[in-house]
Amino acid sequence: MPYDWLWVLLAAVTPVGELRLAIPLGIHGLGLHWIPVLALSLIGNMVPVFILVPGLERISNLLLRFPNPAGRLLDWRTRRLRLTQSERFRRYGPAVLVLFVAIPLPFTGAWTGSLAAWVFQVPPRSAIPLIALGVLIAGIVVTAVTIMGVSLNSILFQ
Repeated sequence: MPYDWLWVLLAAVTPVGELRLAIPLGIHGLGLHWIPVLALSLIGNMVPVFILVPGLERISNLLLRFPNPAGRLLDWRTRRLRLTQSERFRRYGPAVLVLFVAIPLPFTGAWTGSLAAWVFQVPPRSAIPLIALGVLIAGIVVTAVTIMGVSLNSILFQ
């Protein structure tokens, strides 16, 4: 049982799984109560944000210091995103991070929100609370859908 909580926490930290994996795993897969599952998932999903948001600038500077394929790809992709999406980002403002993170679909979430905050140069003091709010909204949505799914499953397949 103590390892079950660790599995939920670790699932929430992963870049692909995040809340979309951790909450159903905890509630449906491991049979844990939804309140601690939601809390652990939120904490686990925010851990990378506290590392990525302030650290991506340092990582990119390190990659761009010397010629390498990863640095060139990063530089090209960042410039392209800024060129094609900056107007949209300016129009809607940094609060678009909340919506981007809150939608629990593939390629959205805390990891991608952290990357978007870095690309569009949102200061960490602003980005972290915005991403946290998006994570909270996504956690509530995923928890509600998971609980409804478990309840529907028990009704239909008794």
